[in-house]
Amino acid sequence: MPDGSPGDDRIEAAVRAVLGSMSGDLTAREASLLAELEGLGRTIARAKAEIAALSVDDITGAHIPSATDELDAIVGHTAQATNEILDCCEALERVQSEVPEAAAAVLQGAVTRIYEACSFQDITGQRIGKVVSALKAIEARVEAAVANASGRGAPAPATPAAPRTEGQALANGPQLPGGATSQAEIDRLLASFD
Repeated sequence: MPDGSPGDDRIEAAVRAVLGSMSGDLTAREASLLAELEGLGRTIARAKAEIAALSVDDITGAHIPSATDELDAIVGHTAQATNEILDCCEALERVQSEVPEAAAAVLQGAVTRIYEACSFQDITGQRIGKVVSALKAIEARVEAAVANASGRGAPAPATPAAPRTEGQALANGPQLPGGATSQAEIDRLLASFD
């Protein structure tokens, strides 16, 4: 908000009203405090104007949907690549009987390791799902902040999500290193059932 805007006039009027209501001379400390309050008021008014001027349509209409689309594309390409890898593993399993027994054992071990490694696709999808949820929460908070700052009031609440099942509430999906439950904690939990 530029200097001389209506918000600044209200702040100045409020400071003058406070000064006019005080009897006697102001001490240097009181004058300094009032100057700080006036500066703080102008900063708040400027911040509110900047928030209100944000182009929420760019954020909520383009940036966040674009980010979620890109993340969805990652999930799709990852799934496609995983399916191709699994198809190759099946082809290797079919030729396993045609190679010597020692080579077949090595081949089977490698194929098994590939199958196990392909679990990354499911974990990646879960993690990206968490990011998409976080982006949607950010989008809603930005819309609410701008609506409040511009005086339009909060936007209509989103449709409530379907209730989560007990399994969904307990399943946290993949965790960041250090954020997951440790094996010792799991062992303690299992031991408590004895």
